Amino acid sequence: MVVLNKIYTRTGDDGTTALGTGERRPKYDLRIAAYGTIDELNAAIGLARLHTAANADLDAMLVRIQNDLFDLGADLCTPERPDKPARERLRLVETQATRLEQEIDRLNAELAPLTSFVLPGGTPAAAHLHLARTMCRRAERMIVELAAKPDESVSAAVVKYVNRLSDFLFVAGRHVNGKGSGDVLWVPGQNR
Repeated sequence: MVVLNKIYTRTGDDGTTALGTGERRPKYDLRIAAYGTIDELNAAIGLARLHTAANADLDAMLVRIQNDLFDLGADLCTPERPDKPARERLRLVETQATRLEQEIDRLNAELAPLTSFVLPGGTPAAAHLHLARTMCRRAERMIVELAAKPDESVSAAVVKYVNRLSDFLFVAGRHVNGKGSGDVLWVPGQNR
């Protein structure tokens, strides 16, 4: 259980922050930036939820995702170290990505077929979900870059989850746009 009685600690005044392992890193460190972007994504999903309350099924999916994103942040905040004894840490698991796949399939089955790329927009909910999707893609790029570093560890479940989440957010954006009928479609070269 997390207990936060004091919000400021002054320990970050030197431009560093602590990982879950206790190790201190600069606040611009790629790992910190990656889980900071996950936090930003979570906030964007919170904004989208202001417009999805009428769709209880989708809103429940988004609540689960917001919780998953805290799990994902905890996973990134506590890298595994082969030279340190293993302690039980909160890790993202494969079933979280599998659940996303099932929800994508369920929402996608109701959508009109795509005939072009979709421009972000349509309803307020769709616009917010598309914005969250772009934040998710940015987080994914950072996480994949972090995973490619030889001295860093990122679980395969984290990489897979953020990849599936951006797909989910795309499909959810179409779903709230009249199940695709209200999508704003790209018209190549329209303004030449």
